[in-house]
Amino acid sequence: MNLTTLSLKKNAERRLKAGHLWIYSNEVDTSKTPLSGFEAGQQAVVETASGKAVGIAYINPNTLICGRLVSRNTKHALTQSLLVHRIKIALSLRERLYDQPCYRLCYGDSDNLPGLVIDRFHDYLVVQIGTAGMEAMREDIIAALVKVLKPAGILFRNTGGVRSLENLPEYIEAVYGEVPDELPLIENGTNFLAPVRDGQKTGWFYDHRPARAFLNGMVKGQRVLDVFSYVGGWGVQAANHGASEVFCVDSSALALDYVHKNAELNGVADKVATLEGDAFSALKELHTAQEKFDVVVMDPPAFIKRKKDIKNGEQAYRRVNEMAMRLLKNDGILVSGSCSMHLQRDNLLDILRASARHIDREMQLFAECHQGADHPIHPSIPETAYIKAMFGRILRV
Repeated sequence: MNLTTLSLKKNAERRLKAGHLWIYSNEVDTSKTPLSGFEAGQQAVVETASGKAVGIAYINPNTLICGRLVSRNTKHALTQSLLVHRIKIALSLRERLYDQPCYRLCYGDSDNLPGLVIDRFHDYLVVQIGTAGMEAMREDIIAALVKVLKPAGILFRNTGGVRSLENLPEYIEAVYGEVPDELPLIENGTNFLAPVRDGQKTGWFYDHRPARAFLNGMVKGQRVLDVFSYVGGWGVQAANHGASEVFCVDSSALALDYVHKNAELNGVADKVATLEGDAFSALKELHTAQEKFDVVVMDPPAFIKRKKDIKNGEQAYRRVNEMAMRLLKNDGILVSGSCSMHLQRDNLLDILRASARHIDREMQLFAECHQGADHPIHPSIPETAYIKAMFGRILRV
């Protein structure tokens, strides 16, 4: 493969040499190699200002992150063969970790496949492509997955704001085999059906698996409230591990239909009830009704998607967590989750402290969980570490 060259400004390679994969548009020497000369998705050899090769990246001249390294060896561009190799490496980690083939198989940058996310549901794969560089490899990705895993079906769920940043169209398409609208999975000993076509993201969130497992060990005989429940990842597991009652709150009727399906699947339908509506309104309604719970799980969507959202997002986290604390019995447990990359761990802890003090409570932080091992962290890319789950004991003192 004959590749053109992308030249960096002086010292712009330092971050790449330290392990990072991203190239920003202001790091490119556009006098030597104008970005306008590249097509979106095109691969290029990246060179330092002195002409030394750093590796191969795919380029998108229209985005702030204009390049992502896919190889540090200029002899190996991103091809079907390299995709097969990287997918095999990603698979080998997951097979060490899990006894069931239900996990995030590929986690983008952390698996040296920037822009590619793959979730596995037994014999089926749900794929999300977020960059023009990976979109250009679409057919090779399909072929590589078929070669490595021989799946029954592959569904591309190429939707979401990330694609719009890369000027890519959104689409949902079964690209190999036939893929049902819902797929089974097992997590922490609980069976689920995930709405992979009509649900959120890939249909399921594997990221909080360790936190859910930890909570499962302390819910026996407890009354549990699962807010922003989606299809019951927390709540149905809690019911299946001995909770006496579980209430799941979500604004999506589809998601709550799946809460009931998943509760029935595990023989705990009699323990699980749902409340459809905006979380803030539902929490207020429960408070007015003087409902009290032993455990409240607060796992909202990302309130902070961009840095400019930090102030308003932190206020939203403060509000929902304070409302959750008001619904807890004395000595109750709050599980406060966040998937906002821009919400720092210490800031979340400070939000919880301030929320507790505002309603004259004390919080003991007794455990923290992070994202599952199938979401490995790239040590040079802080953005790959985004999941937080804090377990707090809430006391009146």
